[in-house]
Parts: sequence; C-alpha cells; structure tokens
Amino acid sequence: MRAGTVGCFRGGAELILEPVKTLLIAFLIFVPLEHLFSVHRNQRTFRKQFTNDVVHALLNGFVTKAGLVGVVVVGTAIFGWLVPPALKDWVGGLPLWLQVPAIILSADLTYYFAHRAFHTVPFLWNIHAIHHSIEEMDWMAAHRNHPVDLILGRGTAFVPAVVFGFSDTAIGVFVAIFHWHVLMIHSNLKLSFGPLRWLIASPQFHHWHHADERVAYDKNFAGQLPFLDALFGTLYMPGKRMPVKYGIRDAVPGNYIQQMSYPFLPKAKETGDDASIADA
Repeated sequence: MRAGTVGCFRGGAELILEPVKTLLIAFLIFVPLEHLFSVHRNQRTFRKQFTNDVVHALLNGFVTKAGLVGVVVVGTAIFGWLVPPALKDWVGGLPLWLQVPAIILSADLTYYFAHRAFHTVPFLWNIHAIHHSIEEMDWMAAHRNHPVDLILGRGTAFVPAVVFGFSDTAIGVFVAIFHWHVLMIHSNLKLSFGPLRWLIASPQFHHWHHADERVAYDKNFAGQLPFLDALFGTLYMPGKRMPVKYGIRDAVPGNYIQQMSYPFLPKAKETGDDASIADA
C-alpha cells in the first residue's frame, strides 16, 4: 500500500514537473538567441502578457494531452478502415528517415485545412482568436492557445500518422520536431533560411500570419511547410520584410481564466472594418 502511494506520488510529481522542465529548457535556448538575433530589438524578454503565457504553458498541457488522445482514437476509429493492414505494415517498416518527412507532410496537409477552418467558421474563430491576440511575438507567445484549439487543430493533424501505421519512434521524432519548430516560428528571431524558406516554415513566414496588416490577413496557414500555402494560393512573404504590428481587433481579455471562457460568451455584433474574421 505504501509503495503504491509513493509510486502515485512520483507519477503525479513527474506529470506536474514535465512542463516546467520543458519550459526552462526552452527559456535557456531561446532567450539568449532572441537577445542576440532579435527581429524587434526593443522588445523586452518579460514583455506584456509574458506571465499569462507562462500560465498557458503550464496548465494547458494536462487537458490538451487527454483531448489529443481522444481525437486520435476517434479519428482512427472513423478512418482507420480506409488503410489496408498490409499498407500499414509497409509504412511502419520504412526507414526512419523516410517516415518522419512523410508524417510531416501528411500532418501539415491536414493541419492546413483545419487551421483554415479556424479562420472561417465563426465559433472556431472565437477559440482561435485567443492565439491571435498575441501582440508581441516570441517563443513564449507560442503557448497562448485555448486547449480546444490545440485539441482540434493538432489532433486532426496527428490522426494520419496513426491511421497510416507509422512507427512509434517516427511519431515520437515528429512530435519533438513539431514542438520545437512551433516555438521557433513564433520566436523573436531574425532567421533566414534562404531558398529553403519556401520549404521550411521560418519566423518570417509565421509572423506574417499574425500580422495586423490587411494584406496579410488569412495567409500562411501551414504549420511547417510553406509550399502548401503556395499551392493553395494563401502564401504571403514579401521579400525580407517583417511585420511591425501584430494582433487582432477582437476584444480578447488579457488573463488566462477569462481567455478560457471567452469563446463561449456572447459577442457584440461587429460590422465593417471591425469584423473579427475579416480582420483576422
């Protein structure tokens, strides 16, 4: 009985400490880099809303992980029959260096359309607006999401990886790449990928998705592969220029508790240039 209690305590402690450790590692990596190679040099490390984004980073994971599992299980139950067992065995037996890029492609293609839906469907936009309320871009801002946004958006992106039978190792590598890539594209880093910027999402690519400039509204929906936006006519990367202003005109509250309830509260009807989805 005592051993079981100790084991439960250790398991609970690890569950709580895991996001803290991940956050500290990211802090040690990105803060020095953003200080040395920043896009917006006047932006402070502990900028406005920094603490609120830390709360997102520490609390969202518990609900999100459970929800992601649920979406993947349901998605696999619905679509799993479409892939023959022999094909799953073949895919799972491919070399890791082939499986990982294949997962990235299938996941980002699915994510592209899910992300586009979040900008089109009013109720989904109210959820996604939490993320687009970011007004100062950095690695920490990547954590500001409503859990429902993460569960539906990323959950649908992860379904193909399971349905097609990719190996657990390949999926694990993909999840790690996805996590750190998300932090990088939100970061206040001046990175140039040269010709590869059309293949691999960069901070410039994703910063324009968050830009409060009309020409950039509803652009750059892909999470990792910009050529998908080029393919579907939603790419916007103007030379080497970076946005000056970020955010949206929706009256999204500034603290975690209110942001969790915001999507489900009635909204005042907006017209003209103040319409939220048109200006997203």
